[in-house]
Amino acid sequence: MKLFGRNHIIISVITFVILFLMNYVGNDQPDKIERALMTSIAGVIGLSIGLFILNKGKNDKTPPQNFD
Repeated sequence: MKLFGRNHIIISVITFVILFLMNYVGNDQPDKIERALMTSIAGVIGLSIGLFILNKGKNDKTPPQNFD
């Protein structure tokens, strides 16, 4: 999956909505919207970093030697 492509944006939006709703509905603290926003943004950033690391070595022409 291409980083910041159409599929990445769709998965990021779905991840944001799911994390936001899980934290907003399940939290009864007075600052629940701030916590839900921070958690869902952190989840999307983590997803993007993971996809960046995954795609970094995807088209590598010189794999490591003696890789089992």
